[in-house]
Amino acid sequence: MKTLFDKTTIGTMTLKNRLWRSATWENMADEKGHLTDRLRTVYRGLAQGGIGTIITGYAFVLEEEQPNPGMMGIYDDSFISEYKELTTEVQAEGANIVMQIVYGGSSTGFNIGERDIMGPSAVPNPSRGVVPREMTRDDIARVVEAFAQAARRCKAAGFDGVQIHGAHGYLLSQFLSPYFNRRKDEYGGEIHNRARIIYETLEAVRATVGLDYPVFIKMHCTDHWDSNGLSVEDSLQVALELQRRGITGIEFSGGNPDADNYPGKAPIRNKIIAEEKQSYFAIETAQIAEKLVVPVISVGGHRSPTKMKELLNTTSINYFAMSRTLLSEPDLPNRWQRGDFSRPRCVSCGKCWDAAGNICILDRKKNDSDDD
Repeated sequence: MKTLFDKTTIGTMTLKNRLWRSATWENMADEKGHLTDRLRTVYRGLAQGGIGTIITGYAFVLEEEQPNPGMMGIYDDSFISEYKELTTEVQAEGANIVMQIVYGGSSTGFNIGERDIMGPSAVPNPSRGVVPREMTRDDIARVVEAFAQAARRCKAAGFDGVQIHGAHGYLLSQFLSPYFNRRKDEYGGEIHNRARIIYETLEAVRATVGLDYPVFIKMHCTDHWDSNGLSVEDSLQVALELQRRGITGIEFSGGNPDADNYPGKAPIRNKIIAEEKQSYFAIETAQIAEKLVVPVISVGGHRSPTKMKELLNTTSINYFAMSRTLLSEPDLPNRWQRGDFSRPRCVSCGKCWDAAGNICILDRKKNDSDDD
């Protein structure tokens, strides 16, 4: 029987367990996206806490295109040396570290009006209200090359792999969505046309980092958005094509970018203490995983090691990624490995996010008390 603490390999990576830290926006980098001591402490704590593989918070690939404050950057070579120090430190603790790279697009509320915001089509973002400029073919080529160069920097900095962010309403996932993508050219229409920019990005990344370097993608299993979004079948078709083109593994998330009109369908869901409310994308992810050969990582409300072990042994899901639980309790993997399966400290309140840095509200209150 498979366990969460099996030692496995993915390509050139050796993983000490099946637990991943899913990419989490820490809001702790400096204004140019460079590392801070506070951010280094976060990653050191995760590595020491027993997680097998860390996916970093998303890093923006073009300097002028930063969708949120406090994000890490990877838009020029000045980042390589500082990230090399980070990867060396994390790997010394026995964890892998993979950088997630992103172009944001209209899913942003940061510096609106001060920069050129592009999208597949000029339609308003349902959650932000931002109307992007429709991308030209030259714009698409520039973004694809920016991803490729970002991946090159990740490899040079010693990251164990790179993850392309194609989920959560950011640019690449917008191309997959019939709501955001209303193009009439070769980048719009049927699913493989809508996914063309993702295929081109993978091809450009592979040409830059080689065939053996681990390249992952995060995408949706479904948007739960009727005809506006990505269906399970569409997601499967994209995943099969990415597999054919050399993707190393796929992390499946999900959720609706129009959360106000689709309550309970957002990528992040609260009040999920009961096991039946957890692992909320696992059913659709498992449907896709059974048709794939590449490793599948499931994310979305994983809190119970018992439930994850059951999914591991009854589906084709290979790995499990967590976010908020590790924001609150970075040593949770060590605790589980010791056999302590008491309820996680995180109560899924969704109040991690704060302008002063995204940390568990319990720690924020503690820090406030320490300052009194």
